[in-house]
Amino acid sequence: MDINPLAPDILFHIGPVPIDRAVVTTWAIMALLTLLSWLGTRRATVHAGGLQAVLEIAVEALETQIRDVLRRDPWPYLPILGSLFLFIVVANLSAVIPGLKPPTAHLETPAALAIIVFLSAHAFGLRSLGPVNYLKRYVKPNPILLPLNILAEFTRTFSLMIRLFGNMMSHEFVLAIVVFLAGLLLPVPFMLLGILIGVIQAYIFTILATVFIGAAVSGEAD
Repeated sequence: MDINPLAPDILFHIGPVPIDRAVVTTWAIMALLTLLSWLGTRRATVHAGGLQAVLEIAVEALETQIRDVLRRDPWPYLPILGSLFLFIVVANLSAVIPGLKPPTAHLETPAALAIIVFLSAHAFGLRSLGPVNYLKRYVKPNPILLPLNILAEFTRTFSLMIRLFGNMMSHEFVLAIVVFLAGLLLPVPFMLLGILIGVIQAYIFTILATVFIGAAVSGEAD
């Protein structure tokens, strides 16, 4: 019997590719966010109401946060950063649904999100500064630091992944232990705390992604 808590829960295969529960949950979250976005914007009006108003509040809040961090026009970066925040929030909060585990508590999901941030930062940096000026940042303030500057790109991506994964997985472990020892009613405060943790972790991940993109587009070496 496999008792490894990190082992994937394989549901089915697509050819030789195994599809686990975290992947299916991720697909469901993506479909839900796409549907809500479509429903909220398909008949957009000046006087927003209902779902459109909620989406506008979320967009304005994210726009303000990104502007405060980057100190520049946030709209080129809002689609990727806003999508990351909304996905991570919903993924983290999926833990409150009985029978579901947040995909962010499985290593592959935070890894994929961190890689998206890694690639996005470089893409924005290259587009903003051009290839030559962008690559020059790796030899500042001294060419001797080139290996360290390159290593920093990978270590910060790794830390971004581990931070999200570690916090969500540890919460799942604590909640499972409390349920086992105390039954179903006592863990309710832990579930409420988990909601707060989920939102905070989504915010931290998004802010760090914004900082990484800001460093890339400004040409500053980390």
